[in-house]
Amino acid sequence: MANILVLERAAAGRREFSSALIRDGHRVFEADSVEGFIPYIPRADIAMIDIDLPDGAGYKAAQCLHDTRPQAGVVILSERSDLDEKIRGLREYADQYLTKPIGPDMLSAYMAPMVRRFGAEGWRLDRVKRQLCSPEGHQEKLNIQEMQLMELLINQSQSQRSTVTRKTIATSFGFNWLDYDDRRLDQLVSRLRRRWNKASGSELPLHTDHGIGYRLSVSVTLQ
Repeated sequence: MANILVLERAAAGRREFSSALIRDGHRVFEADSVEGFIPYIPRADIAMIDIDLPDGAGYKAAQCLHDTRPQAGVVILSERSDLDEKIRGLREYADQYLTKPIGPDMLSAYMAPMVRRFGAEGWRLDRVKRQLCSPEGHQEKLNIQEMQLMELLINQSQSQRSTVTRKTIATSFGFNWLDYDDRRLDQLVSRLRRRWNKASGSELPLHTDHGIGYRLSVSVTLQ
């Protein structure tokens, strides 16, 4: 997955690009001007930039991206197929130069190596630091029980049995299931969700299967 910023003056073109990228699992931010483009730069892993914007605005956007977030990948979009223009774009600004129109399947094919190179890291759980890390870069310190819970959920997801039962979780915490008040588990999960949401502004992909247990809706790498 990658955070992809699309700067395209034509609304229809933006919708077409965005639909293809979202279909491939990416998060997309849209802009139709340099002014709309700039606020999203800090979040971009890859930027697709319409170089045909008036007054050289496309190249200005590419330069601004390079100055602010040089680690981001750049894809130039243009209706011009002139060889000198392509050479300029690739030498000065871009990792890819795509000539419009470009269909969704071809866009996916061109973007795949870009995503492998520049895409955001996925969800990670760092055992040493006891940190859960999101693709957007948020890192949350976990206590011992939260770590135990996350490791159980990750291992269960990897084995394709997505839901971890309340009994399994309580037992892993060292409690006798018959004596365990599972409201303590609800409180543990609730506090973790609130803390994550307050610090990151996003929802933790930790879901409740009522009457059964808990599951993750994303893959998480253990480190």
